[in-house]
Amino acid sequence: MDCSYCTLTLYALCMLLVVHILKSLKLWTSNASSGNFPPGPWTLPVIGNLHMINIKRPNETFMKLAKKYGPVYSLQMGNVKIVVLSGYETVKSALVDYADEFAERAHVRIFEEINQGWGIPFSHGENWKAMRRFTLSKLRDFGMGKRTIEDRIVEECGFLTRKLASLEGKPTELTIKTHFAIGNIIISIILGHRLDYEDPDLFKVMTIIDENMRLLGSSSIAMYNFLPGYQYFTNVHIKIMKNIRELHTFFNDKFVEHLKTLDKDDQRGYIDAFLIKQEQVKKNVAPYFHENNLLSVLTSLFMAGTDTTSSTIRWAITFMVQKPEIQKRVHAEIDKVIGSAVPRIDHRKDMPYTNAVIHETQRLANILPVNLPRETTTDVFFQGYNIPKGTHIIPLLESVLHDGTQFEKPRSFFPEHFLDSDGQFIKKSAFMPFSVGRRVCVGETLAKMELFLFFTSLMQKFTFQPCPEMKEFQVKRATGLSIPPIAQKICCVSRI
Repeated sequence: MDCSYCTLTLYALCMLLVVHILKSLKLWTSNASSGNFPPGPWTLPVIGNLHMINIKRPNETFMKLAKKYGPVYSLQMGNVKIVVLSGYETVKSALVDYADEFAERAHVRIFEEINQGWGIPFSHGENWKAMRRFTLSKLRDFGMGKRTIEDRIVEECGFLTRKLASLEGKPTELTIKTHFAIGNIIISIILGHRLDYEDPDLFKVMTIIDENMRLLGSSSIAMYNFLPGYQYFTNVHIKIMKNIRELHTFFNDKFVEHLKTLDKDDQRGYIDAFLIKQEQVKKNVAPYFHENNLLSVLTSLFMAGTDTTSSTIRWAITFMVQKPEIQKRVHAEIDKVIGSAVPRIDHRKDMPYTNAVIHETQRLANILPVNLPRETTTDVFFQGYNIPKGTHIIPLLESVLHDGTQFEKPRSFFPEHFLDSDGQFIKKSAFMPFSVGRRVCVGETLAKMELFLFFTSLMQKFTFQPCPEMKEFQVKRATGLSIPPIAQKICCVSRI
Protein backbone atom coordinates (compact mmCIF):
# COMPACT_ATOMS: atom_id res chain seq x y z
CA MET A 1 0.00 0.00 0.00
CA ASP A 2 2.88 2.34 0.86
CA CYS A 3 4.45 1.59 -2.51
CA SER A 4 1.20 2.35 -4.34
CA TYR A 5 0.85 5.64 -2.45
CA CYS A 6 4.41 6.67 -3.38
CA THR A 7 3.80 5.70 -7.00
CA LEU A 8 0.61 7.78 -7.16
CA THR A 9 2.32 10.73 -5.49
CA LEU A 10 5.24 10.57 -7.94
CA TYR A 11 2.77 10.28 -10.83
CA ALA A 12 0.84 13.34 -9.60
CA LEU A 13 4.04 15.38 -9.29
CA CYS A 14 5.13 14.34 -12.79
CA MET A 15 1.75 15.31 -14.23
CA LEU A 16 1.94 18.68 -12.46
CA LEU A 17 5.38 19.24 -13.97
CA VAL A 18 4.10 18.30 -17.43
CA VAL A 19 1.19 20.73 -17.09
CA HIS A 20 3.56 23.53 -16.10
CA ILE A 21 5.89 22.73 -19.00
CA LEU A 22 2.98 22.73 -21.45
CA LYS A 23 1.75 26.05 -20.08
CA SER A 24 5.24 27.49 -20.44
CA LEU A 25 5.53 26.20 -24.00
CA LYS A 26 2.07 27.58 -24.85
CA LEU A 27 3.03 30.99 -23.45
CA TRP A 28 6.35 30.96 -25.30
CA THR A 29 4.80 29.92 -28.62
CA SER A 30 1.94 32.43 -28.29
CA ASN A 31 4.46 35.23 -27.75
CA ALA A 32 6.64 33.96 -30.55
CA SER A 33 3.67 33.77 -32.91
CA SER A 34 2.88 37.40 -32.21
CA GLY A 35 6.09 38.17 -34.07
CA ASN A 36 9.03 40.22 -32.90
CA PHE A 37 8.41 39.96 -29.15
CA PRO A 38 11.09 41.76 -27.07
CA PRO A 39 14.25 39.68 -26.56
CA GLY A 40 15.26 38.16 -23.25
CA PRO A 41 17.13 35.31 -21.58
CA TRP A 42 16.24 31.64 -22.10
CA THR A 43 13.64 30.33 -19.68
CA LEU A 44 13.41 27.12 -17.67
CA PRO A 45 10.25 25.02 -17.36
CA VAL A 46 7.93 25.98 -14.47
CA ILE A 47 10.15 28.72 -12.97
CA GLY A 48 10.93 30.69 -16.15
CA ASN A 49 13.70 33.14 -15.24
CA LEU A 50 13.08 33.20 -11.48
CA HIS A 51 16.43 31.47 -10.92
CA MET A 52 18.19 34.53 -12.35
CA ILE A 53 16.37 37.16 -10.30
CA ASN A 54 17.62 38.64 -7.04
CA ILE A 55 14.18 38.29 -5.46
CA LYS A 56 14.94 40.65 -2.57
CA ARG A 57 16.28 43.33 -4.92
CA PRO A 58 14.89 42.53 -8.40
CA ASN A 59 15.75 46.02 -9.64
CA GLU A 60 19.45 45.10 -9.51
CA THR A 61 18.86 42.14 -11.83
CA PHE A 62 16.61 44.17 -14.12
CA MET A 63 19.25 46.90 -14.45
CA LYS A 64 21.94 44.35 -15.38
CA LEU A 65 19.74 42.64 -17.95
CA ALA A 66 18.92 45.99 -19.55
CA LYS A 67 22.61 46.44 -20.33
CA LYS A 68 22.60 43.12 -22.16
CA TYR A 69 19.20 43.10 -23.89
CA GLY A 70 18.47 46.80 -24.34
CA PRO A 71 15.79 49.20 -23.08
CA VAL A 72 12.88 46.88 -23.99
CA TYR A 73 13.30 43.22 -23.05
CA SER A 74 11.28 40.30 -21.73
CA LEU A 75 11.43 37.93 -18.77
CA GLN A 76 9.32 35.03 -17.64
CA MET A 77 8.44 34.89 -13.93
CA GLY A 78 6.97 31.43 -13.44
CA ASN A 79 4.29 31.35 -16.14
CA VAL A 80 3.92 35.13 -16.32
CA LYS A 81 5.57 36.87 -19.25
CA ILE A 82 6.87 40.34 -18.38
CA VAL A 83 8.31 43.17 -20.48
CA VAL A 84 10.77 45.47 -18.72
CA LEU A 85 11.15 49.09 -19.88
CA SER A 86 14.44 50.77 -19.04
CA GLY A 87 15.86 54.30 -19.40
CA TYR A 88 14.24 57.73 -19.38
CA GLU A 89 13.35 57.94 -23.07
CA THR A 90 11.77 54.48 -23.17
CA VAL A 91 9.78 54.76 -19.93
CA LYS A 92 8.57 58.28 -20.77
CA SER A 93 7.52 57.20 -24.27
CA ALA A 94 5.55 54.25 -22.93
CA LEU A 95 3.79 55.98 -20.04
CA VAL A 96 3.20 59.37 -21.71
CA ASP A 97 3.16 58.92 -25.49
CA TYR A 98 1.43 55.53 -25.23
CA ALA A 99 -0.46 56.35 -22.04
CA ASP A 100 -3.69 54.56 -22.98
CA GLU A 101 -1.94 51.42 -24.22
CA PHE A 102 0.02 51.03 -20.96
CA ALA A 103 -2.73 52.25 -18.61
CA GLU A 104 -3.99 49.01 -17.06
CA ARG A 105 -2.74 47.68 -13.72
CA ALA A 106 -1.25 44.19 -13.85
CA HIS A 107 -3.23 41.43 -12.15
CA VAL A 108 -0.80 40.44 -9.38
CA ARG A 109 -1.98 37.58 -7.19
CA ILE A 110 -1.47 39.02 -3.69
CA PHE A 111 -2.89 42.42 -4.60
CA GLU A 112 -5.91 40.87 -6.28
CA GLU A 113 -6.55 38.93 -3.06
CA ILE A 114 -6.13 42.02 -0.89
CA ASN A 115 -8.27 44.36 -3.00
CA GLN A 116 -10.57 42.00 -4.93
CA GLY A 117 -10.35 44.43 -7.84
CA TRP A 118 -11.65 47.36 -5.77
CA GLY A 119 -10.07 50.66 -4.75
CA ILE A 120 -7.59 52.59 -6.90
CA PRO A 121 -4.00 51.33 -7.26
CA PHE A 122 -4.89 47.71 -8.12
CA SER A 123 -8.36 48.11 -9.57
CA HIS A 124 -9.28 47.94 -13.24
CA GLY A 125 -11.47 49.44 -15.93
CA GLU A 126 -14.40 51.65 -15.00
CA ASN A 127 -14.08 50.99 -11.27
CA TRP A 128 -10.57 52.44 -11.30
CA LYS A 129 -11.72 55.51 -13.22
CA ALA A 130 -14.69 56.14 -10.90
CA MET A 131 -12.73 55.70 -7.66
CA ARG A 132 -9.75 57.72 -8.86
CA ARG A 133 -11.96 60.59 -10.06
CA PHE A 134 -13.97 60.69 -6.83
CA THR A 135 -10.93 60.40 -4.55
CA LEU A 136 -8.95 63.12 -6.32
CA SER A 137 -11.98 65.40 -6.15
CA LYS A 138 -12.48 64.81 -2.43
CA LEU A 139 -8.79 65.13 -1.60
CA ARG A 140 -8.92 68.56 -3.23
CA ASP A 141 -12.12 69.40 -1.36
CA PHE A 142 -10.43 68.51 1.92
CA GLY A 143 -7.49 70.74 1.15
CA MET A 144 -4.89 68.84 -0.87
CA GLY A 145 -2.71 71.57 -2.36
CA LYS A 146 -4.54 74.26 -0.37
CA ARG A 147 -4.05 76.20 2.84
CA THR A 148 -6.40 73.96 4.84
CA ILE A 149 -4.27 70.83 4.48
CA GLU A 150 -1.12 72.92 4.84
CA ASP A 151 -2.35 74.04 8.26
CA ARG A 152 -2.86 70.40 9.27
CA ILE A 153 0.64 69.46 8.14
CA VAL A 154 2.18 72.44 9.94
CA GLU A 155 0.33 71.47 13.10
CA GLU A 156 1.62 67.88 12.85
CA CYS A 157 5.16 69.14 12.24
CA GLY A 158 4.87 70.91 15.59
CA PHE A 159 3.85 67.70 17.37
CA LEU A 160 6.76 65.79 15.82
CA THR A 161 9.44 68.42 16.53
CA ARG A 162 8.28 68.75 20.14
CA LYS A 163 8.41 64.96 20.51
CA LEU A 164 12.00 64.89 19.24
CA ALA A 165 13.00 67.92 21.33
CA SER A 166 11.83 66.12 24.46
CA LEU A 167 14.55 63.52 23.89
CA GLU A 168 17.20 66.21 24.53
CA GLY A 169 19.57 64.90 21.90
CA LYS A 170 19.56 61.28 23.12
CA PRO A 171 19.90 58.63 20.39
CA THR A 172 16.60 57.65 18.79
CA GLU A 173 15.28 55.74 15.77
CA LEU A 174 12.83 57.71 13.66
CA THR A 175 10.70 55.07 11.93
CA ILE A 176 7.66 54.88 14.20
CA LYS A 177 7.79 58.61 14.96
CA THR A 178 7.64 59.64 11.29
CA HIS A 179 4.99 56.97 10.67
CA PHE A 180 2.84 58.51 13.40
CA ALA A 181 3.27 62.02 12.02
CA ILE A 182 2.58 61.20 8.35
CA GLY A 183 -0.14 58.71 9.29
CA ASN A 184 -1.92 61.45 11.20
CA ILE A 185 -2.16 63.57 8.05
CA ILE A 186 -3.97 60.72 6.29
CA ILE A 187 -6.14 60.11 9.36
CA SER A 188 -7.14 63.78 9.52
CA ILE A 189 -8.19 63.69 5.86
CA ILE A 190 -10.15 60.49 6.34
CA LEU A 191 -11.71 61.09 9.76
CA GLY A 192 -11.50 64.86 10.10
CA HIS A 193 -9.23 64.77 13.15
CA ARG A 194 -5.81 63.51 14.24
CA LEU A 195 -4.95 60.86 16.86
CA ASP A 196 -2.60 61.35 19.78
CA TYR A 197 0.78 59.63 19.48
CA GLU A 198 -0.12 57.58 22.58
CA ASP A 199 -3.40 56.38 21.05
CA PRO A 200 -3.33 52.54 20.85
CA ASP A 201 -5.32 52.61 17.59
CA LEU A 202 -2.64 54.75 15.92
CA PHE A 203 0.13 52.47 17.15
CA LYS A 204 -1.71 49.36 15.97
CA VAL A 205 -2.50 50.73 12.51
CA MET A 206 1.05 52.00 11.92
CA THR A 207 2.58 48.72 13.13
CA ILE A 208 0.37 46.75 10.73
CA ILE A 209 1.26 49.02 7.82
CA ASP A 210 4.98 48.75 8.55
CA GLU A 211 4.81 44.96 8.73
CA ASN A 212 2.70 44.55 5.60
CA MET A 213 4.92 46.81 3.49
CA ARG A 214 7.90 44.70 4.55
CA LEU A 215 6.13 41.39 3.90
CA LEU A 216 4.78 42.48 0.51
CA GLY A 217 8.35 43.01 -0.68
CA SER A 218 9.59 39.66 0.61
CA SER A 219 10.96 36.88 -1.56
CA SER A 220 8.20 34.56 -0.30
CA ILE A 221 5.50 36.82 -1.72
CA ALA A 222 7.38 37.17 -5.01
CA MET A 223 7.37 33.36 -5.34
CA TYR A 224 3.74 33.22 -4.19
CA ASN A 225 2.74 35.65 -6.95
CA PHE A 226 4.38 33.74 -9.78
CA LEU A 227 4.45 30.04 -8.82
CA PRO A 228 1.11 28.21 -8.52
CA GLY A 229 1.19 25.90 -5.51
CA TYR A 230 3.81 27.92 -3.63
CA GLN A 231 1.17 28.79 -1.02
CA TYR A 232 1.77 25.34 0.46
CA PHE A 233 5.36 26.30 1.28
CA THR A 234 4.78 29.68 2.94
CA ASN A 235 2.30 31.35 5.27
CA VAL A 236 3.37 34.95 4.61
CA HIS A 237 0.26 35.63 2.52
CA ILE A 238 -1.89 34.44 5.43
CA LYS A 239 -0.23 36.95 7.77
CA ILE A 240 -0.70 39.76 5.24
CA MET A 241 -4.40 38.99 4.86
CA LYS A 242 -4.83 38.80 8.65
CA ASN A 243 -3.33 42.29 8.90
CA ILE A 244 -5.66 43.55 6.17
CA ARG A 245 -8.67 42.19 8.05
CA GLU A 246 -7.52 44.04 11.19
CA LEU A 247 -7.26 47.28 9.21
CA HIS A 248 -10.75 46.70 7.81
CA THR A 249 -12.09 46.14 11.33
CA PHE A 250 -10.60 49.47 12.40
CA PHE A 251 -12.18 51.23 9.42
CA ASN A 252 -15.55 49.51 9.89
CA ASP A 253 -15.68 50.75 13.47
CA LYS A 254 -15.12 54.27 12.15
CA PHE A 255 -17.93 53.81 9.57
CA VAL A 256 -20.37 52.98 12.36
CA GLU A 257 -19.26 56.00 14.41
CA HIS A 258 -19.59 58.36 11.45
CA LEU A 259 -23.01 57.06 10.38
CA LYS A 260 -24.40 57.98 13.80
CA THR A 261 -23.55 61.65 13.34
CA LEU A 262 -23.43 61.98 9.55
CA ASP A 263 -24.32 65.46 8.26
CA LYS A 264 -24.24 66.04 4.50
CA ASP A 265 -23.79 69.77 5.09
CA ASP A 266 -20.81 69.27 7.40
CA GLN A 267 -18.50 66.63 5.95
CA ARG A 268 -15.66 65.89 8.38
CA GLY A 269 -13.49 63.82 6.06
CA TYR A 270 -13.27 61.30 3.23
CA ILE A 271 -15.42 58.69 4.99
CA ASP A 272 -18.30 61.15 5.36
CA ALA A 273 -18.02 62.18 1.71
CA PHE A 274 -18.04 58.56 0.55
CA LEU A 275 -21.01 57.58 2.73
CA ILE A 276 -23.01 60.58 1.48
CA LYS A 277 -22.15 59.72 -2.14
CA GLN A 278 -23.14 56.12 -1.44
CA GLU A 279 -26.59 57.27 -0.34
CA GLN A 280 -26.96 59.46 -3.43
CA VAL A 281 -26.19 56.71 -5.97
CA LYS A 282 -27.58 53.64 -4.17
CA LYS A 283 -30.07 53.03 -7.01
CA ASN A 284 -27.48 53.48 -9.75
CA VAL A 285 -27.33 50.59 -12.25
CA ALA A 286 -23.51 50.51 -12.00
CA PRO A 287 -22.77 51.36 -8.35
CA TYR A 288 -19.16 51.80 -7.31
CA PHE A 289 -19.82 53.41 -3.93
CA HIS A 290 -19.99 50.36 -1.72
CA GLU A 291 -18.14 49.20 1.38
CA ASN A 292 -15.58 47.07 -0.49
CA ASN A 293 -14.40 50.04 -2.52
CA LEU A 294 -14.27 52.28 0.55
CA LEU A 295 -12.23 49.74 2.54
CA SER A 296 -9.82 49.25 -0.35
CA VAL A 297 -9.34 52.99 -0.95
CA LEU A 298 -8.72 53.66 2.76
CA THR A 299 -6.26 50.76 3.04
CA SER A 300 -4.31 52.01 0.01
CA LEU A 301 -4.29 55.62 1.27
CA PHE A 302 -2.93 54.51 4.61
CA MET A 303 -0.32 52.06 3.32
CA ALA A 304 0.98 54.04 0.34
CA GLY A 305 0.41 57.50 1.76
CA THR A 306 2.16 56.80 5.05
CA ASP A 307 5.00 54.46 4.18
CA THR A 308 6.46 56.19 1.13
CA THR A 309 6.49 59.71 2.56
CA SER A 310 7.74 58.54 5.95
CA SER A 311 10.55 56.57 4.27
CA THR A 312 11.53 59.58 2.13
CA ILE A 313 11.78 61.85 5.19
CA ARG A 314 14.02 59.30 6.92
CA TRP A 315 16.15 59.09 3.77
CA ALA A 316 16.52 62.88 3.79
CA ILE A 317 17.68 62.85 7.42
CA THR A 318 20.02 59.94 6.67
CA PHE A 319 21.66 61.90 3.84
CA MET A 320 21.99 64.95 6.09
CA VAL A 321 23.85 62.88 8.69
CA GLN A 322 26.08 61.46 5.96
CA LYS A 323 26.65 64.86 4.32
CA PRO A 324 27.12 67.45 7.14
CA GLU A 325 28.36 70.07 4.67
CA ILE A 326 25.05 69.86 2.77
CA GLN A 327 23.17 69.95 6.07
CA LYS A 328 24.95 73.23 6.94
CA ARG A 329 23.90 74.77 3.61
CA VAL A 330 20.27 73.80 4.24
CA HIS A 331 20.46 75.28 7.74
CA ALA A 332 21.88 78.51 6.33
CA GLU A 333 19.11 78.85 3.74
CA ILE A 334 16.41 78.14 6.33
CA ASP A 335 17.91 80.73 8.71
CA LYS A 336 18.05 83.31 5.92
CA VAL A 337 14.59 82.78 4.42
CA ILE A 338 12.47 81.55 7.34
CA GLY A 339 14.39 82.43 10.47
CA SER A 340 12.34 81.55 13.53
CA ALA A 341 8.99 81.77 11.69
CA VAL A 342 6.85 78.72 10.99
CA PRO A 343 7.79 77.10 7.64
CA ARG A 344 5.08 77.45 4.98
CA ILE A 345 4.76 76.28 1.38
CA ASP A 346 5.19 79.88 0.19
CA HIS A 347 8.79 79.74 1.43
CA ARG A 348 9.64 77.04 -1.11
CA LYS A 349 10.03 79.42 -4.07
CA ASP A 350 12.76 81.29 -2.16
CA MET A 351 14.61 78.15 -1.07
CA PRO A 352 16.10 76.58 -4.20
CA TYR A 353 18.84 74.66 -2.40
CA THR A 354 16.52 73.05 0.16
CA ASN A 355 14.08 72.20 -2.63
CA ALA A 356 16.92 70.64 -4.62
CA VAL A 357 17.99 68.57 -1.60
CA ILE A 358 14.46 67.18 -1.23
CA HIS A 359 14.28 66.31 -4.94
CA GLU A 360 17.73 64.73 -4.86
CA THR A 361 16.65 62.65 -1.85
CA GLN A 362 13.68 61.30 -3.81
CA ARG A 363 15.85 60.66 -6.85
CA LEU A 364 18.69 58.82 -5.13
CA ALA A 365 16.64 57.06 -2.45
CA ASN A 366 14.57 55.56 -5.26
CA ILE A 367 12.09 53.97 -2.86
CA LEU A 368 9.97 52.32 -5.58
CA PRO A 369 12.69 51.21 -8.01
CA VAL A 370 10.52 48.93 -10.17
CA ASN A 371 7.29 50.94 -9.94
CA LEU A 372 3.99 49.11 -9.66
CA PRO A 373 3.53 46.78 -12.66
CA ARG A 374 1.31 47.87 -15.56
CA GLU A 375 -0.50 45.81 -18.17
CA THR A 376 -1.14 46.54 -21.82
CA THR A 377 -4.77 47.33 -22.67
CA THR A 378 -4.37 46.29 -26.32
CA ASP A 379 -1.83 44.84 -28.73
CA VAL A 380 0.81 47.53 -29.12
CA PHE A 381 3.76 48.02 -31.48
CA PHE A 382 6.36 49.75 -29.33
CA GLN A 383 9.94 50.65 -30.27
CA GLY A 384 10.04 47.97 -32.95
CA TYR A 385 8.45 45.18 -30.89
CA ASN A 386 5.00 43.61 -30.80
CA ILE A 387 3.64 43.45 -27.25
CA PRO A 388 0.32 41.57 -26.92
CA LYS A 389 -2.65 42.77 -24.90
CA GLY A 390 -2.49 41.71 -21.25
CA THR A 391 1.30 41.61 -21.05
CA HIS A 392 2.73 42.63 -17.67
CA ILE A 393 4.91 45.73 -17.96
CA ILE A 394 7.58 46.87 -15.50
CA PRO A 395 8.55 50.54 -16.02
CA LEU A 396 11.93 50.46 -14.25
CA LEU A 397 11.93 53.79 -12.38
CA GLU A 398 15.47 53.24 -11.11
CA SER A 399 16.70 53.32 -14.69
CA VAL A 400 15.07 56.74 -15.08
CA LEU A 401 16.07 58.32 -11.76
CA HIS A 402 19.62 57.01 -12.19
CA ASP A 403 19.89 57.64 -15.94
CA GLY A 404 23.37 58.97 -16.68
CA THR A 405 22.12 60.85 -19.74
CA GLN A 406 19.82 62.90 -17.48
CA PHE A 407 21.83 63.25 -14.28
CA GLU A 408 25.52 64.12 -14.12
CA LYS A 409 26.30 61.96 -11.08
CA PRO A 410 23.50 59.38 -11.08
CA ARG A 411 24.79 57.30 -8.14
CA SER A 412 25.83 60.19 -5.90
CA PHE A 413 23.91 62.62 -3.68
CA PHE A 414 24.31 65.79 -5.72
CA PRO A 415 21.64 68.50 -5.20
CA GLU A 416 23.15 70.46 -8.10
CA HIS A 417 21.22 68.08 -10.38
CA PHE A 418 18.26 70.39 -9.70
CA LEU A 419 20.07 73.75 -9.76
CA ASP A 420 21.13 75.95 -12.67
CA SER A 421 24.40 77.87 -12.91
CA ASP A 422 22.85 80.71 -10.88
CA GLY A 423 21.79 78.39 -8.07
CA GLN A 424 18.09 78.54 -9.01
CA PHE A 425 15.90 75.46 -8.87
CA ILE A 426 15.19 73.72 -12.18
CA LYS A 427 12.69 70.99 -12.96
CA LYS A 428 13.82 67.77 -14.61
CA SER A 429 11.44 65.77 -16.76
CA ALA A 430 13.33 62.61 -15.76
CA PHE A 431 12.31 63.20 -12.14
CA MET A 432 9.38 60.81 -11.83
CA PRO A 433 9.36 59.15 -8.38
CA PHE A 434 5.54 59.32 -8.44
CA SER A 435 5.47 57.71 -11.89
CA VAL A 436 3.77 59.44 -14.84
CA GLY A 437 0.87 58.85 -17.19
CA ARG A 438 -2.56 57.47 -16.41
CA ARG A 439 -1.46 55.73 -13.20
CA VAL A 440 0.49 58.58 -11.63
CA CYS A 441 0.20 58.64 -7.82
CA VAL A 442 -3.03 60.31 -6.66
CA GLY A 443 -1.27 61.68 -3.58
CA GLU A 444 1.62 63.39 -5.40
CA THR A 445 0.54 66.94 -4.49
CA LEU A 446 -0.01 66.01 -0.85
CA ALA A 447 3.32 64.17 -0.63
CA LYS A 448 5.24 67.14 -2.03
CA MET A 449 3.69 69.44 0.58
CA GLU A 450 4.47 66.99 3.38
CA LEU A 451 8.08 66.50 2.32
CA PHE A 452 8.86 70.21 2.16
CA LEU A 453 7.10 71.17 5.39
CA PHE A 454 8.34 68.24 7.48
CA PHE A 455 11.91 68.47 6.19
CA THR A 456 12.23 72.23 6.68
CA SER A 457 10.55 72.06 10.11
CA LEU A 458 12.92 69.33 11.25
CA MET A 459 15.99 71.04 9.82
CA GLN A 460 14.97 74.38 11.35
CA LYS A 461 14.88 72.83 14.83
CA PHE A 462 17.65 70.23 14.76
CA THR A 463 21.13 69.26 13.67
CA PHE A 464 21.16 65.54 12.89
CA GLN A 465 24.26 63.61 13.94
CA PRO A 466 25.39 59.99 14.27
CA CYS A 467 25.42 58.52 17.76
CA PRO A 468 28.72 59.19 19.58
CA GLU A 469 29.34 55.47 20.11
CA MET A 470 28.72 54.66 16.44
CA LYS A 471 31.99 53.74 14.73
CA GLU A 472 30.62 54.26 11.22
CA PHE A 473 27.32 55.75 10.09
CA GLN A 474 25.86 53.52 7.39
CA VAL A 475 23.67 54.48 4.47
CA LYS A 476 22.05 51.20 3.49
CA ARG A 477 18.78 50.13 1.95
CA ALA A 478 16.32 47.91 3.79
CA THR A 479 13.91 45.66 1.87
CA GLY A 480 10.16 45.81 1.38
CA LEU A 481 7.53 46.84 -1.16
CA SER A 482 9.05 50.31 -0.79
CA ILE A 483 12.69 50.78 0.20
CA PRO A 484 13.38 52.67 3.44
CA PRO A 485 16.86 53.26 4.88
CA ILE A 486 17.99 50.69 7.43
CA ALA A 487 16.79 51.46 10.93
CA GLN A 488 19.53 52.99 13.08
CA LYS A 489 19.65 55.49 15.91
CA ILE A 490 20.71 59.09 15.40
CA CYS A 491 20.91 62.19 17.62
CA CYS A 492 18.52 65.10 17.07
CA VAL A 493 20.46 68.02 18.58
CA SER A 494 18.44 71.18 19.16
CA ARG A 495 19.59 74.29 17.25
CA ILE A 496 17.66 76.63 19.52
